Amino acid sequence: MNYLLRTENLSKWYGNILGVSDLSLEIGSGITGLLGPNGAGKSTFMKLAAGQLKPSLGSITIAGAKPFANHEILRIIGFFPEHDAIYQNWPARDFVRFNAGLHGLSVRQAETESMKALALVGLEDVAERKAATFSFGMKQRLRLAACLVHDPDVFLLDEPLRGIDPLWRIRISDLIRSLAANGKTVLISTHVLPELEHLTEEIVLIHQGKVFASGNVHYIRSLLDRHPHLINVISPDARLLAAELICRDPVNGVEIEADGKTLSLRTENRDLLYRELTRLVVEKKLAVEELSSQDDNLQSVFDYLTGRRL
Repeated sequence: MNYLLRTENLSKWYGNILGVSDLSLEIGSGITGLLGPNGAGKSTFMKLAAGQLKPSLGSITIAGAKPFANHEILRIIGFFPEHDAIYQNWPARDFVRFNAGLHGLSVRQAETESMKALALVGLEDVAERKAATFSFGMKQRLRLAACLVHDPDVFLLDEPLRGIDPLWRIRISDLIRSLAANGKTVLISTHVLPELEHLTEEIVLIHQGKVFASGNVHYIRSLLDRHPHLINVISPDARLLAAELICRDPVNGVEIEADGKTLSLRTENRDLLYRELTRLVVEKKLAVEELSSQDDNLQSVFDYLTGRRL
């Protein structure tokens, strides 16, 4: 495979704060998901790839060249940054046309391509409206149009679906898939796994600036399903439930809180535990007031993988 984006022992720090640490990746055409909790280093990596930051150590190349201060390489990149980067008092068409000019398009090309890009994200009818009048979701689509306008080979999309309404979320997902089908390299970051599951099977798990796992979505999903879960049950029959569950296979630990009603259950097989719990409640005619899982999220998976939660 001809890898377009490569990193070798890539590190970036800000004073004593580590952004990314010793990353070695190879990313080719198609869609690759960068998955991690907030603060994991995803945005720092995107900025390094977009040439906005210079590595502290190691290297990053796109098409064999370093992107930092490299105008030729920057012209083949479409960057969708984490934060709003729009001139609020400009009409939408002017903003997209300006970005086209920055990437080397002629005045005539910029005019034509800006309207095509706005049409792709459904903003052609409001092209003359100022960005300040747009909703957050419309601004997201406007920024995406600015990424598309110069037809880049590499797309760096940092949380591109955030704040977009369900209908346009589907349309933009389809648009992203069409880019990959046309041979583009798309790197998309998010902390929401289901967003990536609908777009790609190639995922890189990143946490505290390091890669902890990479592979297809089935492998990544298995990591989420395999980590220990803490399930809380509030019941007036908490002690009876504890006595029944403590010897069951899916239960690794049982603890009754001081209030005598809250039962904390630890398990590595959440689905089986839920089935056992439901069966017990029905058979024994027990009362359950609340059932919740506080660690059924991506952060808890990383805590498990890094040994912070045992």
